[in-house]
Amino acid sequence: MTKNKNYQSINRGVIHIDESPIALEKYRKYLPLWLKRYLPIRGGLSQDHHGKAIFGFTVFLLSESIVFLSLIFTYLGLRLIHSGNWLPRGISGPQLYTLVVINTVVLLSSSFVIQSAENSLRHGELKKFRLLLFMTISMGIFFLIGQGTEWNKLDFRLSTGLVGSTFYLLTGFHGLHVLIGVILQVIMLSRSFIPGNYDKGHFGVSATTLFWHFVDIVWVFLFSLLYLW
Repeated sequence: MTKNKNYQSINRGVIHIDESPIALEKYRKYLPLWLKRYLPIRGGLSQDHHGKAIFGFTVFLLSESIVFLSLIFTYLGLRLIHSGNWLPRGISGPQLYTLVVINTVVLLSSSFVIQSAENSLRHGELKKFRLLLFMTISMGIFFLIGQGTEWNKLDFRLSTGLVGSTFYLLTGFHGLHVLIGVILQVIMLSRSFIPGNYDKGHFGVSATTLFWHFVDIVWVFLFSLLYLW
């Protein structure tokens, strides 16, 4: 067998040597287990399609976070510059209604439910996975309906100055991501009824779970910014 310094054979897989200038593996051991699964190990196993795909999806979510950050910082800048006349006369602005609080609790709780669903699939508990994923889908739909109900109650619209344009842009863009997350979950649930579909891996479920966690984390920032400030 021809030896090459750039790789070495281990069992059936090939581990690509990490040639980065920073010894990432040295610091990786200090990270929590839930975070390690999203990071490459020594370049990654050539057979480890799941790990590589998850890492690529994580990078995609980081790019999405930049979009959200740009919108959030734009909101902050406009809010600070126009602090004296942020709300037009007669407009109360976003209010912390009971519905908003319930919506937030439901959405954040759904992260625990979908994570439990993925863990169930990993342990081969297909019926439990379906039940928990269906619960997550229902919670996501509940949030979307609640958000639509809240929009209908507000005393301002998209065209109502900066408060209207920024509020609907931030919550609408996040709502779009919630809808996408729900659609992805429906697809994953549907695929679970295909015999043997997840026998060789479940990257789609892992990516959907990670996407849902991302959506929930973003909402924590938006909720604090729009309703608590």
